[in-house]
Amino acid sequence: MSNVTLAEADTIIASALAKARENSFEPLTVVVLDAGGHLVAAKREDDSGILRYEIAFGKAYGALGFGFGSRTLAGRAAKVPMFFTAVSAAAEGRIVPVPGGVLVRNAAGRVVGAVGISGDTGDNDEAAALRGIEAAGLTADPGA
Repeated sequence: MSNVTLAEADTIIASALAKARENSFEPLTVVVLDAGGHLVAAKREDDSGILRYEIAFGKAYGALGFGFGSRTLAGRAAKVPMFFTAVSAAAEGRIVPVPGGVLVRNAAGRVVGAVGISGDTGDNDEAAALRGIEAAGLTADPGA
């Protein structure tokens, strides 16, 4: 199994944060996980809230766990909230079903990791993730 590399994760984070600063987003925390859900890299901007790491991690982890972006998770969680409450308990709270968790795919279409971002609106968090993933030469899959 191939995974997102540390060099790719660094590019993802730098580009995501550049997008945030260009657009005056609130301070972000960015987490990059490999395909197995292990941390590759993370960065927290000054003044990003103290829970932002856990939220960003949960967005990325949930995307990996279900195999689709957290935007899709958000829609499904709204339809079956009891199921997502149970899943959250099974995952020890590591699933956050709101936009900002994006799968990372390689050129062959295989999932090699996920990016989770927290700090601004879900849409802005996701936009920063998309920019970062594309800058690393990978394909972003935010869900529908």
